[in-house]
Amino acid sequence: MDTKSSPLNHHHVDHAESPSKTPSDPEKPPPPNDDIQHFRSQSPEWHASFERTLVRKIDLRLLPCLILMYLLNFLDRANLAQARQGTLEADLGMSGTDFNFATSIFFVSYLVFQLPSNLLITRVRPSIYLTGAMCLWGAVSACSGATKSFAQLVVVRILLGFVEAPFFPGAVFLMSSWYTRAELTRRMSYFYSGNALANMFGGLIGAAVLGKMEGAQGIAGWRWLFIIEGVITIAVALIAMWVLPDYPSTTRWLSPQEREYASWRLLADINESDDQRARTVWQGTKLALLDYRLYLFVLLQHLSLLSQTFQYFFPSIVGTLGYGKIETLWLTAPVWFATFLISVCVTWTSARTKDRSLHIFGLMLVSAVGNAIATGTTVTGARFFAMFLMPMGAVSAYQIILSWIANSFPRPMVKRGAAVAIANMVGNTASIYGSYMYPQTAAPQYTPGGSANSAICLLVGLLAIVLRYLHKWENTKLEKAERQRAENAETGVVSDSSVGDVRADGFRYVY
Repeated sequence: MDTKSSPLNHHHVDHAESPSKTPSDPEKPPPPNDDIQHFRSQSPEWHASFERTLVRKIDLRLLPCLILMYLLNFLDRANLAQARQGTLEADLGMSGTDFNFATSIFFVSYLVFQLPSNLLITRVRPSIYLTGAMCLWGAVSACSGATKSFAQLVVVRILLGFVEAPFFPGAVFLMSSWYTRAELTRRMSYFYSGNALANMFGGLIGAAVLGKMEGAQGIAGWRWLFIIEGVITIAVALIAMWVLPDYPSTTRWLSPQEREYASWRLLADINESDDQRARTVWQGTKLALLDYRLYLFVLLQHLSLLSQTFQYFFPSIVGTLGYGKIETLWLTAPVWFATFLISVCVTWTSARTKDRSLHIFGLMLVSAVGNAIATGTTVTGARFFAMFLMPMGAVSAYQIILSWIANSFPRPMVKRGAAVAIANMVGNTASIYGSYMYPQTAAPQYTPGGSANSAICLLVGLLAIVLRYLHKWENTKLEKAERQRAENAETGVVSDSSVGDVRADGFRYVY
């Protein structure tokens, strides 16, 4: 990302003046001139200090809540993999590819409600909308423990997909309404770390529950697993309802000056208003669909998610090492803890170096090597090492991809919401058919799935490089348009005809 995007760095404070020149929508005037003058008149040291305090305040209130919610969101959809290590399949009469079907059917309903859900969040308070959805998915997940047949499990999984759909794109959208593009990448890393933590805790909780509560009160261990995790989810949702903030301009725990500054710095970040009422939902969706880059990012996210479908079968894959089912669940924990550490580190370097594409390319190479080793050898040590590489590369790259998408589509807010939702919706279709890449009959090496994933990882890396050069090309076009306007002594915004809306002076796409 071009450093000119942030008005708060010492060497480009002058760029902060541009919001007063170019309101993005005639229906919404810029912030009051006295507020702008007040912020513009402050020293770089004041901006740095005030921003540091403000962002820390936002981080402490927003991030822990969203991370915990996402941990439980992913845990409640993926705990089927841990339940499989118990007597789930035998109790429900499952055989063949029944488990694969139960895994994939979740994503069908999950995707159907994805786009309308993320468009609704621009009209409803996120704190109520997201936590309400969380209460529902906790209740539905707990009901999985009461199923008596495979058909009932399928119905519950379909319902779970509907009620989980609002959260992930809604959370990404909410964060992009609080953080500048430079800040969003690292916060997306912290947020998506909930994925690795969910897999880690899922293994630990699964091992503890299946090992200690099997048959307690006459109830199978896998049923206790769903019940316990569902109840925890509902309890956290009720607390989060009072903790999760909405938007900067409506947040009571910020002072009036902090609210004004929080809104102003987002305006200054890309010189466009973030007013949710300035454009209709259809206008925002149309702007997103007219941007050709959306389709490349959709493909990037789709292939990236396809490369991660192994995580829904990870305990079964680790189980091919020959250990008992409970021991297998314990063994998954260090893999996901290592993935968590790597993901935080590489996202820090991504934010530090302002690079997205090269990080993605390198991480996907790591995952490709892991898939190749796991597929090509039967040596236990080598295969277990490869099982570290698979998620360390693919999951870490994906969290960079998520933030790249969110900060590559500028305001208005409804366009950003539509772009994030479309990319996530189409991207997640990969999990529908990707769930069949690891049938039980392919154990222990899972040659078809591992070989395909190696190739897919390479494609993701190459597509990231393509997007890198496309964004460079778009930035060159923006620079040329700015020079032409300057030569004609004109002022105003710079048109970006390729997307049907406008980009302001100093805006640059990240790569």
